[in-house]
Amino acid sequence: MVSDRMDSDRMDSAGDQGSYGRPAPVTTTVLRQGVRDHGLSGRIVVVHSSLASFGRVDGGAAAVVQAFLDEGCTIVVPAFSDCRVSPPPGVRLERNAEEAVPPGRPAGGRPEGGFSPGMTEVVPEMGAIPAWVAAHPDRRRGNHPLNSFAALGPRAGEVIGGQSPQDVYAPLRAAAANDGCVALLGVGLTAMTIIHLAEQVAGRELFVRWALLADGRRIPARVGSCSEGFERLAPALTPAEAVSDVGRSRWRVFGAARAVDLAAAEISRRPDVTSCGDPSCARCRDAVAGGPVGSESVWA
Repeated sequence: MVSDRMDSDRMDSAGDQGSYGRPAPVTTTVLRQGVRDHGLSGRIVVVHSSLASFGRVDGGAAAVVQAFLDEGCTIVVPAFSDCRVSPPPGVRLERNAEEAVPPGRPAGGRPEGGFSPGMTEVVPEMGAIPAWVAAHPDRRRGNHPLNSFAALGPRAGEVIGGQSPQDVYAPLRAAAANDGCVALLGVGLTAMTIIHLAEQVAGRELFVRWALLADGRRIPARVGSCSEGFERLAPALTPAEAVSDVGRSRWRVFGAARAVDLAAAEISRRPDVTSCGDPSCARCRDAVAGGPVGSESVWA
């Protein structure tokens, strides 16, 4: 059973001092044991992560991903890109928390242009583990120009295949529908994208942004809201949460379907529970109000 601390023998091993008094690196053995302790073997696992949270990892990001794969998991990571552009002239949706796009900015910093599922780049904020997955030759990457997901493992195609610009959270629904889990490796609920799916389930409309594709087209795409207030959902999500330490990294693991149900119920009961607390945050204001009005018109 997973508790607030791993069994003492594993923790002692992970915390042994290496040369010059530095902690020994976290090994593949410790990582795989963490996966097993949470009952994740063979399952779809949506991973949000901070590689630095482990201290040192023997093998780096590749070793973390491989530990999940060696346990038969399909690992799903956010592989977001910054190919956003301004909406067409005259297109403006009410309650859409419009954000200005700096004029003249190259889409995603990519000199060759906009998004395609074949690209390997992700924004730096995703971290080392998503970057490694997105660059892997066998990964599957979703068809969303701003908030794609990437997956490796036996069910990667099944999980990723439904993602589209209009259906950004299809991979998360697939994880929830197939007894998948969400694993936060050294990060908090502000990184837990599946809460945006819970917002949809609770009746909120997702925001609409415009993006540049590699073929030069500019298209609308649905995206989530501000996540800076999501830690306020922690009490509601506690029944779905299991916690352990792997190396120095605090793992918080949730059953995906139950987390969506619990978060959606709490959002329906207290719509402002997701607010970040900044009165000037237009995304929180418009999300709590229900999201954009008439967003289907942009695809008509």
